[in-house]
Amino acid sequence: MSQVRDHLWIWAHEAGSHTTAEWGVPEPSRMTPVEGAVYLGVSNVILVRYNGRPAPPYHQYALPLRAMREVVWSVVGAGASTNPADRAAVIALRDELPNLTGVMLDDMFGVPADSEQVAALSLAEIRELRGVLRGPGRPLNLWGVTYSHELTRPISEYLSLCDKISLWTSQASQLAHLERHLVALEKLAPSADKVLGCYMWDYEPKQPMSVASMELQCEQGLRWLRNGRISDMIFLATCICDLDLDAVEWTRRWITDVGCQPL
Repeated sequence: MSQVRDHLWIWAHEAGSHTTAEWGVPEPSRMTPVEGAVYLGVSNVILVRYNGRPAPPYHQYALPLRAMREVVWSVVGAGASTNPADRAAVIALRDELPNLTGVMLDDMFGVPADSEQVAALSLAEIRELRGVLRGPGRPLNLWGVTYSHELTRPISEYLSLCDKISLWTSQASQLAHLERHLVALEKLAPSADKVLGCYMWDYEPKQPMSVASMELQCEQGLRWLRNGRISDMIFLATCICDLDLDAVEWTRRWITDVGCQPL
């Protein structure tokens, strides 16, 4: 029987990726992806390229992640950034990172409003990627990202190609509508596993996430884990875990309290 902790992930960027100028965080972070995972008390890591970092070759970035239970690595990075060479370098990691279990399409619908594409990758490119992930070689899962404000867009065909879809709410003020958002995602992508994304900083208004909002996300996510409506939860991000934030410290205690509970 699995435990709650087995289904908890931390979203990881290089240390210092989230800055005061960009997101209003109080100071630069020195927390690495593995340090952030250990600090929060989880052993599953999603490493996502942010502002071009990390850049291939990935060998030395991958080595510390061998200590984790599972690793997912982005082939579409923050801001929908992607290119064929980077995608190939990530997929090649399955030969040297035995705990790599999937790849992530971050901000997959984050293309400019005037773009002719709906997503960072076309349907044909996602199908091709999915075929590569299925073999030859060890199969990898395809993870996607969608935000609550994107759930009314024509994205169901893209989501149907993903094995797991993480649902994110951009502003804490909208967390009261989590149930409605999950219902909408269930209708858009009935066959994919759903994953609840939990911000530990309120990024869009550039302010701390309140403990009350953190508790709402975590307790709702735990209920959904237990009744099977979601398969996993993700906490974002490693690069704010050493900033002495109330939401991070509350989450650490919560994980300690519930992590060993059976599912």
